[in-house]
Amino acid sequence: MNSNRKTIVIAGGNGFLGRAVARFMHDRGWDVIVLSRRPETIIDGATVIAWDGRSFGEWSHAIDGADVVLNLAGRSVNCRYNAKNRDEIERSRVESTTVLGRAIAQAKMPPKVWLNSATATIYRHAEDRPQDEFTGEIGSGFSVNVALAWEKSFFDAVTPGVRKIALRSAMVMGRGAGGPFNVFRNLVRLRLGGRMGSGRQYVSWVHVEDFCRAIEFLIERDDLDGRINIASPNPLPNVEFMRELRRAAHVRIGLPAFKWMLEIGAIFLRTETELPLKSRFVVPTRLLNSGFVFRHPDWRDAAAELIKEHSRPASSD
Repeated sequence: MNSNRKTIVIAGGNGFLGRAVARFMHDRGWDVIVLSRRPETIIDGATVIAWDGRSFGEWSHAIDGADVVLNLAGRSVNCRYNAKNRDEIERSRVESTTVLGRAIAQAKMPPKVWLNSATATIYRHAEDRPQDEFTGEIGSGFSVNVALAWEKSFFDAVTPGVRKIALRSAMVMGRGAGGPFNVFRNLVRLRLGGRMGSGRQYVSWVHVEDFCRAIEFLIERDDLDGRINIASPNPLPNVEFMRELRRAAHVRIGLPAFKWMLEIGAIFLRTETELPLKSRFVVPTRLLNSGFVFRHPDWRDAAAELIKEHSRPASSD
């Protein structure tokens, strides 16, 4: 590893988002280490080290001397919320955060910055006004309880001198297996891309490039810490979100999915209706106030760019 280069450790970096950040940071000259439950996985531009997301082990040596730690670990929420899955969803987030905090606390040379995944779902269902870091209202229910426990484990970790940022992220839209954009795109292609439920619920989203750029921005800004929303400044109602995606895909027909249809479909698809029906009206006030400029602020342009990108042949990543 080149001693003149900075190092970022990405925990849980084997998914859609982790691979995107790993590639982005590698392209900017960083040494990238990914902590993964599947160490045999090849991630372009990264060194992959085994960890289980809960136990202290040899992987902790990668933390000691790293410049940045980014935690993206957590079981997918795209599942039925039965007791077993609920437990795994919460434990995978809290335990990975807790054990990373332990490794950072014991490091002789701890990272300067620790960024930890959080979620914009922490805010209430809102159709009336935007939710930001200053005036946003915390919601209720299982997903919000998980988000609260997740952030508590992060901020309770005793890591003196380490700047800590909780990334309250909206849905990240980009090319790659496992990303939410693929789901919406496939619905549109099947002519099922109409409004979902009432269509009035807001969709908060962020382009994957802007997510990666926000990570870089937050690393460089020594004056920023705490809870920060990562979302496009222009969320929009579901009916408009789906309309613009159909426009970008040149698909005229999009059959609507009423709430009762989604409830039945969720059973067969082994997921929950909260994912498409909760109104996430989230805006990134702290990023904007700090001077961050989005390259993809509007869904119409972002959807067109993403559809075009998906039409190109897949790369080797």
